[in-house]
Amino acid sequence: MISGYATSQGTEKFAQKSGVNQSNFKIFQNLHLSNVGIGTYLGDPDSKTDELVTNAVKQSIQSGVNVIDTAINYRSQKAERSVGKAISELINDEKITRDQIFVSSKNGYVTNDADVQLGFWEYVKEEYSQKGVIQEGDVTSGYHCMTTTYLSDQLDRSLKNLGLECLDLMYLHNAVEGQIKDVSKEQFLENLKSVFKLYEQKRNEGKIKFYGMATWECFRVSPDNPQYLSLEETVSMAKEIAGDDHGFRFVQLPFNMHYDQALLGKNQLLDSKNVSILEAATKLGIGVFTSVPFMQGRLLTPGTMPEFNDLKPSLRALQFIRSSPGVLAPLVGQKSQEHVSENLEIMKIPPIVEEDFIALVKKLTS
Repeated sequence: MISGYATSQGTEKFAQKSGVNQSNFKIFQNLHLSNVGIGTYLGDPDSKTDELVTNAVKQSIQSGVNVIDTAINYRSQKAERSVGKAISELINDEKITRDQIFVSSKNGYVTNDADVQLGFWEYVKEEYSQKGVIQEGDVTSGYHCMTTTYLSDQLDRSLKNLGLECLDLMYLHNAVEGQIKDVSKEQFLENLKSVFKLYEQKRNEGKIKFYGMATWECFRVSPDNPQYLSLEETVSMAKEIAGDDHGFRFVQLPFNMHYDQALLGKNQLLDSKNVSILEAATKLGIGVFTSVPFMQGRLLTPGTMPEFNDLKPSLRALQFIRSSPGVLAPLVGQKSQEHVSENLEIMKIPPIVEEDFIALVKKLTS
């Protein structure tokens, strides 16, 4: 198991020696984080994809990306293992040190293990039910479980899969989305408080540095939607548990030129004003990573996105997202060497400055 975690000194050193435009690192929580990250969601749970993901993670890190995102249920635990292999190989080859990279994973969905020859429910029964990790009624109709016993088990599995002693960021994965059909909002918030207490305990144990919520709907929908969550109230919950030094510092949500609610939808109430989730996050000291930058390739079709800055579609998509005030980095799912090379051309140019970005948004929305 590799010890350590991302540090201010380590990530600054990574940025300096990365060879990319230095304005492509944002400082958040004293960490220098690349404004593009690599995601590992898609792909079959087979050894061929393992190799592609491992190589893509290595290539991305060596091209100036130090934000790596995965989840235990991605490719039935094989995504985490592929990421772990990439990290250990780069460290063994002395290309990086552990303190230079920021690694996040997600827990909450019930997952099997593609490397174990058991059907989904057989695995769940053998690994979770019979060992008392999951009790009857713990799993929702959305295959989601957020009991502290289950999440604690999953964190340990994630660390083992990744070969790390400590994760920089652990997200609770699609919690509202996976629970709200079966649980009342009041009960959900009680359960969320228990999860935050667990995560604070895991911080004290040195297993995670920060925690957050990886979401799909809850921070983008209107307040009258059952899936809605107030970011301010969620931050207040963390403060109530652990004071100002709480570890709830990140959210992840979908954002691109089609899913623009995070930027344009004013659904969060803050200081008696309606603001966007990105504005709320900035004011509350929450870092935002974004998912689906290309909508799994659909945005890259010619003519789908408005043109600007003479950039090819993939770079245009990334440039728009990473230049949006409040966004730390879009997370790009990339596997082939060719796609990694093309996407990471973006690291050679700076993001759009805020004044020009506001002008661009006005032009695109008028």
